[in-house]
Amino acid sequence: MKSDTFKGYLFAIIATLAFSNVYIFSKAALNEVHLTQFGVYWFAIGSIISLLYAWKNKKLRQLKILSKKQVRILVSLGILEILTTTSFFISINIIADPAVTSFLGNMYPVMVTLGGVFILKEKFGWIETIGVALALGGTFVISYTGGTTLKTLFIEGTGWVFINAIFATIATLVVKVHVKKLSPELLSLNRTVWLLAFSITMFFVYKQSIIIPISALKNIAIGAVLGPFLAILTIYYSFQYIEASRSSIVQSLKGIFVLAGAYFVFKSFPLPHQFVGGMITVVGVLIMTLAQSGVFKFFVKSKTSEKQKM
Repeated sequence: MKSDTFKGYLFAIIATLAFSNVYIFSKAALNEVHLTQFGVYWFAIGSIISLLYAWKNKKLRQLKILSKKQVRILVSLGILEILTTTSFFISINIIADPAVTSFLGNMYPVMVTLGGVFILKEKFGWIETIGVALALGGTFVISYTGGTTLKTLFIEGTGWVFINAIFATIATLVVKVHVKKLSPELLSLNRTVWLLAFSITMFFVYKQSIIIPISALKNIAIGAVLGPFLAILTIYYSFQYIEASRSSIVQSLKGIFVLAGAYFVFKSFPLPHQFVGGMITVVGVLIMTLAQSGVFKFFVKSKTSEKQKM
């Protein structure tokens, strides 16, 4: 049981490192190409790698024995992933600093944690409540502009991050429930194929050129390996061993890695209040992580036993 938990956290950490780089490489590519051009290349590479990996691991055989219910689940997940991923890359494209986008993305683990409690009946205590409050408070500090109207209250792109968090939470909970019956390889392939089909459709709608700069193609190729393939696959693997809320909370630490990457690549750094807000969100999700892993319960029990001995 402990080894399974270790595997779950290990996969979550790998996913976090891989996904952190997605912010950097996707932002670099989107600075040079249209969003639809980006999507076609990004998900074409991701689909090819996912297909080869699923074929190598003999997971494509599962396609022959899918039930009607499982097909409906894959279709539903495909639609959810289109909504989730589109809103994610729109936010990346709009918000200048990818570190800010990443910190705002900590709304996602909060929603997954709450979803895990109300839908999957996962445990939740008062310490987790403090963590949730800090994470949400931090995202407010990051996005607040000082405006007085709803349109000017938050920085541009915040709404897209919020929409992304909602759909990502729904998709995560669906995957968590069905990941043991549908292999991570098949789920990953299903995701990239749906997103590739959507990207191709929008590519023709916006009538973009298939020719893009070599520098953009390099960033897309690296990011596609790390994102649509490695990050998504390891996230699904982590769901097999640990609760969805725990996996998503580990992933929320990506903000720290994105912060460092954005500084070295783009020479950008969040505004002081955005940095402080980002750190608050990290503290909040860390509190949720430690609380859900039972660290605080162990600490309280130790203190209680010491008092009894005295």
